Amino acid sequence: MLATLRRLNPFAMSSAQLDLLAKYTACDVSDALLKLNVPGAGFIPDIGPLKAGTTRVVAPASTVHFSPKTTQSFPQPVGDKPELKDPADKNASKIAPGTPYADLVNPETIVVLSQPEGQACAVVGGINGVRMEQLGAKGVLVSGRVRDLDTLKGLKIPVWSKGTSSVGAGAQTKAYAVGYPVELGDVTVVSGDIVMLDPAENSAVVIPKDKVDAVLELVPKLVDADEKCMADVLAGGTVKEAFATHRGQ
Repeated sequence: MLATLRRLNPFAMSSAQLDLLAKYTACDVSDALLKLNVPGAGFIPDIGPLKAGTTRVVAPASTVHFSPKTTQSFPQPVGDKPELKDPADKNASKIAPGTPYADLVNPETIVVLSQPEGQACAVVGGINGVRMEQLGAKGVLVSGRVRDLDTLKGLKIPVWSKGTSSVGAGAQTKAYAVGYPVELGDVTVVSGDIVMLDPAENSAVVIPKDKVDAVLELVPKLVDADEKCMADVLAGGTVKEAFATHRGQ
C-alpha cells in the first residue's frame, strides 16, 4: 500500500518518561547505552544543529527513506535504493508518486530522514520544513543535506543535518518510504525509538525503545558517580583515585 495521507502518531511513550530523559545530557545517555551494549552507544556522528541553542528535545522517531533518481543535470544515479527492513511501524509504506513526504509527518515525533550517501542535493528545504512544523513535528534530523537555511533557522523546531546544498531534492532523489528502519552509521533508528537532540553537547543520540526503562534506571547512578568524581578531583584528588572510588575502575 502506498502512503498518500498524513498518519497519526502510533508511538506510545509517556510524557513522564520523555521529561525524565530530557533532564540528562546526550553524554549521560550515551554512557548508559554503552553500559547496555547498544551499538554505537546510540550516537549519530557527523551531524549537528543548524543554529545554536540550549533546549534539549526528546521525542519518538518517525522515519523517511529517500531513493536515487536521475535528471539531465545529474545523469548518473548516486547512492543505493534503500532496502526496506523490519521491524517497521504498523503504518509503514512506500510513498505514492506525487505525494510530498512532509504531508505524511507523524505529530509529536522527531522526523529522521535518510538520504543516499554522496548526493549533492538537499532533501529538506524551507517549504517542507514549515509543513513538518505545522503538522506537529518536534524536530527534524537529516542524514543528508538541507537548504533554505534562513527559513529553517527561523522554525520553532530544531533542524539537524550533515550538510547543506543550494540544489533541491528533485535533482537527484525522491522520497521513497515512511516508517521503515534507517541505518545511520552504527545506529539503526526504528520508528518509535527515542531521539535526543542536545545542542549543548552538539550530539544526537537514539535510545532503542526497548532500552528506555533500563536507561532511566541506570543514568542517575552514572551521573551521581560522575558528580562524586568531579568533586574529588576539584578537591585535589587524582582521576585514578576518583574513578576507583566511584566508578569501580
